[in-house]
Amino acid sequence: MLTYDDVVKNLDDLPSLPAVVMELLNSIDQEDVDISVLAKKVSHDQALTAKTLRLANSSLYGLQVKVTTIQQAITFLGFQATRNLITAAALTGCFAERACAGFDHKAFWRHSIASAACAKVLARQMRFNQDYAFTAGLLHDIGRLVLVACFPNEYEQAIAYRNAHDCMPLEAERAVLGIDHVDAGMALAEHWNFSDTMRLAIAHHHNPDAPGAGFLAAIIHVADAIAHALDLAQMPDGLVPPVSTVAWTALGLDEAIYLQLFRETELQYEEIAMVLLS
Repeated sequence: MLTYDDVVKNLDDLPSLPAVVMELLNSIDQEDVDISVLAKKVSHDQALTAKTLRLANSSLYGLQVKVTTIQQAITFLGFQATRNLITAAALTGCFAERACAGFDHKAFWRHSIASAACAKVLARQMRFNQDYAFTAGLLHDIGRLVLVACFPNEYEQAIAYRNAHDCMPLEAERAVLGIDHVDAGMALAEHWNFSDTMRLAIAHHHNPDAPGAGFLAAIIHVADAIAHALDLAQMPDGLVPPVSTVAWTALGLDEAIYLQLFRETELQYEEIAMVLLS
């Protein structure tokens, strides 16, 4: 059985994000960031810049003009939105695929992108910060990648257990590993200095009813379930997790809005996935 400390000890072996992305993640709650300096730093990473600009020009934002530099993206989309695009572009290319039988790396990211797209649409309906929601949706299951990267053999056993017992990944992880992807996600969030807003969303995306979980956790919880239900990731064993009545009620949306939301999520997902997974 693994412990939280076992995960923490192994985090240094993980791929590190580009320094500029770490800076962006650590400054998510700060308003006084020197934007021009950050834009310049990002521009030095050509692959990251290219991916970010393709996202900025996608239907996700529906810009009337084509942006060709990071500085332009910041001018037209705002700093927060651009920061999130850079983070998304960096994260999806950061973890190398590990040999772990039964773990589908591409399907993992497809689900994360679908959750992010849905969280963004939900957040707009709720008049909540769409950029926070998008990033939290993208990162909510990041602990699974941590477990696959640090303990591939053990995680294979968790996947086999899940297939044999037809249960949720969380149950299988706890039964086989003694910890789960939420614990591993929290360890990484600590290690990478994520903001408190982001940490709470990762910590409580399976239990948004927990005291102090925060509203973002409720948005991510519902977005995660919708992404599973729409099956955009095409996971053969993608069970839809049970949805918290408290979170569902807190969002207070009616059926017509949900149908519109499903359509928007599907449309945005296609384009984002094409850019991020190419």
